[in-house]
Amino acid sequence: MNDPTFLPSIHRVIDQVGTVILGKRPQVRLAIACLLARGHLLIEDLPGVGKTTLAHAIAKSLGLDFQRVQFTSDLLPNDILGVSVFDMAAKTFAFHPGPIFAQLILADEINRATPKTQSALLEAMEEHQVTIEGTTRRLPEPFFVIATQNPSHQLGTFDLPESQLDRFLMRIRLGYPDAEAERALLAGAARRTMIDDLPACMDVAGLVRLQAHVREVFASPALIDYVQALLAHTRRSTHLGSGLSPRAGLALLNGARAWALIDGRNHVEPEDVQAVLPSVAGHRLHGQAAGGAIPGHELAERLLAEVAVP
Repeated sequence: MNDPTFLPSIHRVIDQVGTVILGKRPQVRLAIACLLARGHLLIEDLPGVGKTTLAHAIAKSLGLDFQRVQFTSDLLPNDILGVSVFDMAAKTFAFHPGPIFAQLILADEINRATPKTQSALLEAMEEHQVTIEGTTRRLPEPFFVIATQNPSHQLGTFDLPESQLDRFLMRIRLGYPDAEAERALLAGAARRTMIDDLPACMDVAGLVRLQAHVREVFASPALIDYVQALLAHTRRSTHLGSGLSPRAGLALLNGARAWALIDGRNHVEPEDVQAVLPSVAGHRLHGQAAGGAIPGHELAERLLAEVAVP
């Protein structure tokens, strides 16, 4: 790497967030890898397991401008994007930016908003810009969306369609803490107080440089053969509704590059692909068996087992 100073900084971020989100280091590392790969993250889990806390801790540890939007059924697109208000004194319209113009957006309970409002956010995620009243406005750099989602069986939810799920580079689940982590959580300080006291472990300019480094991590022809073999296997499979798209393949490769970067390597190994594939592919794979739908993470694990490393 041209800049060897990044490793201590990014490891400090992961370690610091891990002091708030106890016992979930793999998920914390996946979240940071998603950010470094310039993707967006979906966290799907039950209420109360730390989804919002994780987003707060990442923003504080990286010194990012942070906005939280609570998605509800009456939330409108302009509540996210912003609106122009007529200034009587100046006799002109002045634009008041919405929370989308922050560097890290927490879209809390995204599946409680209507599809129209969901689409306003997801379009901004894809284009890194918004067009309001005929004017196109660029979003800040870096721009990272963490969306949280309650399980679809809960009341008052609108499932994200597959085309919109595909906008998220990764989906992770936190799950319940183990007994040791939960005991430390119960006996320790309030998470809100801990987050308020977190220092920034690196600056925004350093994070942008790291994101640029990710694109320079080398993927050999043999490694690309492996990624292609994984994609092709999903397209031939008889128990999947559809195979992984080329965009999913790019997401998998970029996620693996970020994972390798965190390990301090300038090349991708098959283990990097295997580490991120369940989070990259789990929400993109859909299959049925005699007993009903097969969970996406289980389909991803099967894929890894069925495709040999070239």
